Formats: sequence, structure tokens, C-alpha cells
Amino acid sequence: MSDTIDHNDKHTADHLERQRTAGNHFDDRSQPGLPVIHRTFASPAPLGLLSFATGIFLISVLGLHARSIDVPNILVGVLIFFGGIGQFAAGVMEFMTGNTFGATLFPAYSAFNLSYAMIYLPGSGIMASYTDSETGVVEAQFYQALAIYIWAWFILTVLFSIAAIRSSWILFLDLVILSVCLLLLACGNMVGKDELLTAGYSFGLVVAFLSYWAGCAGLWAGDTTPIKLPTFRMHENV
Repeated sequence: MSDTIDHNDKHTADHLERQRTAGNHFDDRSQPGLPVIHRTFASPAPLGLLSFATGIFLISVLGLHARSIDVPNILVGVLIFFGGIGQFAAGVMEFMTGNTFGATLFPAYSAFNLSYAMIYLPGSGIMASYTDSETGVVEAQFYQALAIYIWAWFILTVLFSIAAIRSSWILFLDLVILSVCLLLLACGNMVGKDELLTAGYSFGLVVAFLSYWAGCAGLWAGDTTPIKLPTFRMHENV
């Protein structure tokens, strides 16, 4: 009888132990913004997703010339400090947790934010190199170069979309729609069609919405708020 009790106690203890991660956090798999990893520290995914959402929101809104704004340089600071440094920090933390996907995704788009900001940073000289020094007019080859730049990020985003197939529907659709957004922007700049650019930036707003959704799903999870945002898992762990 005693042996049976001891065996049951041990089984219960082992079961409870599996409910916690290596960092002694509860193994909460209810709101996966990214693939769930046993973490020693807090999840960096909300930081990475929310910083990305903010950057793409600004790029899209200013690309649509909201409030008749034609000069988008106001986004430079946000892209460098929040979208760039914030996502890079999230990627480093994902690396520490052993999450290869997050450790690749966040630093990659951190580089996107930083490099995109550099285009409009006056001190970088990038825009100046495509601008006629006498007339101040941006040369046509700038838009061709920008299109090639966007094509490179489109290819990378497609690869990330494939990698996210077994994560959640919110994250997967986020990356798929981002791919469509980049495709439209690349084509719009290459052929000089404002309609394609407008469509691309409009898709960017959808990307921002889904990124905010995924980020808030992780930020508000774990009973920190009464709000539970589903991310619609694409598979169930066995």
C-alpha cells in the first residue's frame, strides 16, 4: 500500500514538474505568437512583434500620404530605435531561449528597419546619390534600385512564411500578406504605377494589424489581463 502511495506521489510530482519551463515559469501554450519554447526568461516575442507592427504601420501610412505628407523622414527615429534596436534585442533573447525561428526573424526585420531608415537619413548620402545636385530632383533609377531592394526582402519573407507553416494562423497570414505587400511595392516601383504602390501600402496596414494582434496575444496572455486573443494554432503538440 505504501509503495502504491509513493508511486502516485511521484507520478503527481513528475506531472506538476512538466507544467513548468526550465526557468520555473508555467508552461502556458494557450496564446502562441511564435512557436512555444521552454523559456528561462520572459518571452521576447511581444517586443519583436509590436516593434515590427509600429514600423510597418508608419511606412504604410506615410506611403499612402496620409494628411498630405510627402516627406516620410519622421519615421527614421522610430525605425532605428524601436523597429531596429527593439527587434534586434528580441532576436538576441530568442536566440538565448533556443528559438531558431524567432532568433532569425526578428534580427532580419531589425536589419530591414535600420536599412530602410538609412535610405531617408540625410547623413547616409543614399538619397543624395540618386538626386540631381542642380535641380534637386530624384532620378528615375532610384525607384528601380528601391524595387530591387524590396525584391530581396520579398524573397526572404516568402522563406519566413514557409518556416511559419506550423506556428499559428495569425503569424502565418501576417507573413503571407507581408509577402504580397512587398511584391506589390516592388512591382509598383519598377513599373512606376501608383495604383500598385497604393495597394501595397494598404496591404501593409493589414500586416500591421496582424502583427499588433500577435504581439498583444503574447503580451496579454498568462492571466495578466482578462483579454485573451486567440492566434489559432495550426497544429497541436502531442
